[in-house]
Amino acid sequence: MMHLKNSVFKLVENAKININGVKTEDAIKIYFNKMNKFVDIRDIREISKYGQISGYKHVLSVILEFWIDIKVQYKKKFLNESFNFTFYCITDWRSTLATQVANSISLINTPNQKGGYNTWLELNDPIEKAR
Repeated sequence: MMHLKNSVFKLVENAKININGVKTEDAIKIYFNKMNKFVDIRDIREISKYGQISGYKHVLSVILEFWIDIKVQYKKKFLNESFNFTFYCITDWRSTLATQVANSISLINTPNQKGGYNTWLELNDPIEKAR
């Protein structure tokens, strides 16, 4: 059996130390600010199955850094506009890592939504149903 140098859980734990996290209750409050965009880091199959936060933008975490960097041909305009971004995924593991990557490139004040989409659903807040 291969021995890992690190586990994904350790990476997430370390990332949480270096990023800002926002409680879901607070994320819901800032959701209604038109200058805030929620970025869904989940796989498209999860979005299709469970729905999403209304008005979200979808970014796969594996290409996020290429979409942010203005010097790369893959850059996405919305990630370089004057929005405040909040990243989320199903639990908050992938969005924690994605937030750390985004912060290290240029989206410095981008927080991670603690608890992820599962917590958002528990609070019955603005979602678009799965298709």
